[in-house]
Amino acid sequence: MGLPIGPQGDGRRSINVTEISAALSPSGLILRGGINFDAGEDTPPGPTGAPAKAVLLVGQGGAAPWPHFEAWRKRQPADLANPLDTWSSEIIGAVAQQFGARPVSPSDRPFLPFQQWAMRAEGLKTSPLGILMHPEYGLWHAYRGALLFDKAIGIQHREAGMHPCDDCISRPCLSTCPVGAFTVDGFAFDRCIGHLHSPEGVACLEKGCRARNACPVGTAYRYPAEVQAFHMAKFVC
Repeated sequence: MGLPIGPQGDGRRSINVTEISAALSPSGLILRGGINFDAGEDTPPGPTGAPAKAVLLVGQGGAAPWPHFEAWRKRQPADLANPLDTWSSEIIGAVAQQFGARPVSPSDRPFLPFQQWAMRAEGLKTSPLGILMHPEYGLWHAYRGALLFDKAIGIQHREAGMHPCDDCISRPCLSTCPVGAFTVDGFAFDRCIGHLHSPEGVACLEKGCRARNACPVGTAYRYPAEVQAFHMAKFVC
């Protein structure tokens, strides 16, 4: 899904969104939209240390980055603790240096409001599972980092559109979990983890969350079993 590019700024050298997208492309990562922060908004520091004026989100739709990540991981120590975060930070950090941005990650402390930025940038809403629902990718997407800038970017955020969950009558995501961990009242974390640590939870660990897989939106982008198993293993640690 392409990004809507708007006016290119105030006469200074513009931040070229197309070039940034091209720089990310060999890794399988993509730009996932961006926003210009409002005047007076509390924002994290940009590359010069002054409050950032804009952010571009970097992530994926589907599992396109996986082969690139796997090729990189084979060259790393087997006991590397957070390989996907490390790989993502390397890729996004290199692009940030090239374009004069400050790279940040969802795992950085203190945590940054990635979900709020994403909802503003792409007009997304949460699904009953708590994952942001994308109209094309469904639940099979992620944000791996972001680029903060000291000046506005030429990009137009998307307005919230029709939420696929609004028209979903059966809501299989809420009835498929074998231990009923997902309800309209929220996520029963302890119940889910207890199941995953039991012999009955092996199928979920190896093939992915049944509730997530039950969603009918974006099935063309569903992560392969090995990708889901990787994420489940990290989740259950």
